[in-house]
Amino acid sequence: MKKTAILSIVVLCIALGAVIIAKQTSILQNAFGDPSAADTDGNTNPASSGTSSSGGNDGGKPAGTQTDDDQPAATQTSAQSELQRFLHDNAASRTTIKKDGVAFVTNSTSTLVLVNKKRELDPGYVPGDLVKAPVPFSFSGDSPKQEMRKVAADALGKLFAGAKQDGIELKAVSGYRSYASQKSIFNAYAKTHGEEEANTFSAHPGQSEHQTGLAMDVSSASVHYGLEESYGETKEGKWLKAHAADYGFIIRFEQGKEKETGYMYEPWHVRYVGVYVAQDIKKLGLTLEAYLARF
Repeated sequence: MKKTAILSIVVLCIALGAVIIAKQTSILQNAFGDPSAADTDGNTNPASSGTSSSGGNDGGKPAGTQTDDDQPAATQTSAQSELQRFLHDNAASRTTIKKDGVAFVTNSTSTLVLVNKKRELDPGYVPGDLVKAPVPFSFSGDSPKQEMRKVAADALGKLFAGAKQDGIELKAVSGYRSYASQKSIFNAYAKTHGEEEANTFSAHPGQSEHQTGLAMDVSSASVHYGLEESYGETKEGKWLKAHAADYGFIIRFEQGKEKETGYMYEPWHVRYVGVYVAQDIKKLGLTLEAYLARF
């Protein structure tokens, strides 16, 4: 066989291999941001590239999102195995450590980190990949509240673009908050409402999802950009509930789930978990607490 023919065959094999790897990568990106994101501790790579999907033309599934039917069987199996390992490693029962009677999360950088009244972030935790979300805000000027982790910021930009294509105007209100910022906010609410009542709608420092860099409060002109329960009844709030999962977000504090989440209904608070997990949570009608308890 001529050398040129052999070389051609080698090049073809390499190209086919690259296509398979690219498709597998796309599945994993849709699931949890980046195929290298899940290490042996269940943590995600802070430099994860985000989901591979782009804003959808109809506000539904973002264009370019891969489905299982598009993948070779071997690729599907490998991706599903990797996903299951990621979910297993991020289960609530495997991601805490007790210090002085307080349960601290051990997977702070994971897109599936579960933070609530029973599981806290270290006071010194600051996400290493915070960026300004590429979306309009309800206020002018620069603020840390405009920041999210890159994977979540990119996905939020696609969500806002999808909403705009459907004639829905959204504006971001509050994203990342440091431990110190959350402490100041909670203390102010506690002074006005009392600590017990304040803790039904505001988190103690270390217990706030905003410190993860994966959450954003969203509102619209219909409620004067306020954060109110009535937002869930607006066309913008209904669109957000219907389509957030298509872009990797869940409505974190659902109505009727207050005993599970520990907080009142917040139709404005979206949390990034990745497309696969968000859609699965929506389909099953579970809270993040209940979902992660399954693994």
